[in-house]
Order: sequence, then C-alpha cells, then structure tokens
Amino acid sequence: MRIFRKGALAILEHEGQWYQSKQLWNDLIRQPNLYQRLKAQLSLWQSIDFPDLTDIDAPIGEQEVWASGVTYLRSKAARMEESKDAGGGDFYDRVYDADRPELFFKSPYYKVVAPGGTVNIRRDSDWNVPEPELTLLISQAGTIEGYTCGNDMSSRSIEGENPLYLTQAKVYDGSAAIGPGILVQEEALDRNTEIQLTIIRGGDIVFQESIKVAQIKRSFQELVDYLYLASSFKNGCFLMTGTGIIPPDEFTLLEHDEVQISIDGIGTLINYVGLR
Repeated sequence: MRIFRKGALAILEHEGQWYQSKQLWNDLIRQPNLYQRLKAQLSLWQSIDFPDLTDIDAPIGEQEVWASGVTYLRSKAARMEESKDAGGGDFYDRVYDADRPELFFKSPYYKVVAPGGTVNIRRDSDWNVPEPELTLLISQAGTIEGYTCGNDMSSRSIEGENPLYLTQAKVYDGSAAIGPGILVQEEALDRNTEIQLTIIRGGDIVFQESIKVAQIKRSFQELVDYLYLASSFKNGCFLMTGTGIIPPDEFTLLEHDEVQISIDGIGTLINYVGLR
C-alpha cells in the first residue's frame, strides 16, 4: 500500500482502492507497526474516488531528515575524484570500507520540498547535482516502516574544495525533497528495486541513468542502528540511504531543469531547479 499526505490528512491506496483518513499525518506515521495499523484501520477510513494527487504535500510530519554518504561504490569513486586536489580523496575511500557509516543531518521537516516544488542550486557553486536516493521512514522505536523517493541536492564544487564544507554543500534552503508518497508493506523492500534519475532541460532529456538497490554496500538496518545508537527521535525520522547515480563530471544542473526520481513501487518524485 502507499500513503500520501494532503494537508494534515492521509490518503491511502491499497489494491486499487483509495481511502482517506482524518487521523493527523504526524500521529499516523511516527509509531511502529505502521503496516499492521493501517490494515487494521482500513475499514474505518472513508472510501473515495481516485484523488487529485497533483498538489500533494511532502509525506513528512515533524520528522528530521538525515542522509547517508558513500554507500555505493560509484559514490565513493566520485567523491574521491572531486576532492583529490584538496587532499581529501582518501577520506571517502576509508569511510566506504569502515565499520562506521557516514551519516549527517540533511533537513528539518519544515524545509523539505514537496513533489512539484522547487529544489535549489547555490549561487556560490558552479557544480551542482541531484542525488536520487531511496529514503526510509523510521519509527520512534528505530524500525523501518516505509520507503519513499528522496533528492539529496549536492554542491559538488563546495564539498570538493574541502570535505569539512560538507554541510554547506548539502544543507541549505531547497536542498532536500521527498515523495510523492510512502510505500508501506509487511515485507522488506526487494533488493532488485530500481532507482532511476532523469534530468530534463528545455524539453530534452540531458541525463538518464538507473541503478538497483542491491548495489548499496550496507544494509538498511545497519544504517538505522548507527543513526539511533546515540540519538532519539520522538517522531521518528527519514533517512536517505545514499546514491549510486552521479552525472559525469562535466555536467551541472541549471536553473529551470526538471529532475525526476523514480523508484519501483513508490512512484516518481518531480521537482524543478531554482537558484538560491
């Protein structure tokens, strides 16, 4: 099943049928056993016709968004290349093989961009890319409850200048988008699930590539366990799990580009590029 947020309420799609709940979104998604709770409550939800999903909100309540870095081999190679002139290239090689993953804060909930909204590139960066990432919904108890699409916008020129500039490269207005909805299911996500990134400029596709989730080095639960090792999240949180799709070094996003991130079973997150 999939759940979408429209205002404070939830819309649910299950086996081709659509339902609406009056339960507040944040209360709905922050607790464990989301799939079982949704199934048990389905008879209490209002059955509706196919809803208008063109103006849905980002499927987030009062959760923080965190992100994982260097979880795919392709990401390690790209980070090493972009930062080699600054002497930081081996940092990424070492973190890829380390026991401890790279985890960093990405966005407060109120800055997360909704489907159809504007993600930004920085004026002080001349090399910017989207990073398509499978994103986990995690409960307050540290259990993985759902899956959505995430866009971890990245200023590669800033991070490449010095790895210590990571937060400036990653955390700014319009740097994170999630959606369109959350896939909620009883079983773990199939590792053959495909992630696809498409970038459109002036009506033409200027970049397109896909990768399977199976190519991620670390397990989802390993990332979650490290995140919750010394931190608590009373409303749960979202965790972007890293990217394995990186456009070539000569490519950079431009204002007005369209970014499409599609994940099997979840849907397509579409955003447009602005300048911040």
